[in-house]
Amino acid sequence: MIENHSDNIVNPETVLEDSPQEESSDSFNKENTNTDKISEVNSNVNAKEVEGTSNNPKEALNTVARLEQLEKEHQTLKDQYVRIAADFDNFRKRQSRDQDDLKVQLICKSLSAILPIVDNFERARQQLKPESDEAQTLHRSYQGLYKQLVEVLKQQGVAPMRVIGQQFDPNLHEAVLREPSEKEKEDIIIEELQRGYHLDGKVLRHALVKVSMGPGPSNIPQVEIEKDKVEEDLTSDENLTNEK
Repeated sequence: MIENHSDNIVNPETVLEDSPQEESSDSFNKENTNTDKISEVNSNVNAKEVEGTSNNPKEALNTVARLEQLEKEHQTLKDQYVRIAADFDNFRKRQSRDQDDLKVQLICKSLSAILPIVDNFERARQQLKPESDEAQTLHRSYQGLYKQLVEVLKQQGVAPMRVIGQQFDPNLHEAVLREPSEKEKEDIIIEELQRGYHLDGKVLRHALVKVSMGPGPSNIPQVEIEKDKVEEDLTSDENLTNEK
C-alpha cells in the first residue's frame, strides 16, 4: 500500500524543471515583441527627421546650390578635356607633318648632291666619240652605269624638266642669258644650259636657261636713214611753197 501511494506522488523537481522552460519561452517572445516595437518607433522617428530635413528650405537651397556648383565644375572639366584632346590631336598632326617635311628635305638634299654626277655623265657622253673596239667597250660600260644611275633616280621620283620652247617661269627656271631671236617670241626658252629636275611634282633643281628677247631692231644702213631725212625735208619745203 505504501509503494502504490508513493507512485501517485508527483515529483516536485520534475514540475520545477518544466515550468521554467515555459516561462523562458514566454519571456523570449515578449522581448522579441518589444524589440519590434522599438524598431518601429525608431523608424518612425527617422522618417520624421528626414521629412523635417527635406522640409527645411535653407538646406534645400544649399543642396541646390551645391548641385549647381558641381555641374559647373563638371562642365569646366569637360571643356578642359575637350581642349586638351583637340590640342593633342593638333600636336600629333603637326608632328607627323613635320616628320614628313623633314624626310622630304633629307631626300632632296641627298638627291641634289647626286645630280652634279649625272651632269658630268651627260657631258662626257656628248664629248666622247669612241672609235676603236676597246673605246667602244669602255663607252658601253660607261653608258650602263649612267642608265643604272638614272633608273635609281626614277625610282625615287626624280624626273627631268623639258624646257626648250617653253614659256619662261621663274618658279621653274633661272634665266642666265637673254638674247634677241628671230625665230622665238619674247620670254621663250631657246637653250638649256643646265637641266632642271622635279621630285614628285616639286622642284628639286631649277633649270638654267637662255631666254629669247624677241626680234631685235632692224639693221638699216646709215646712208638710207640720211636719204630719208633729206627727202622729208624737201617734201616739207614744197608744201610750204605751195601754201604761199
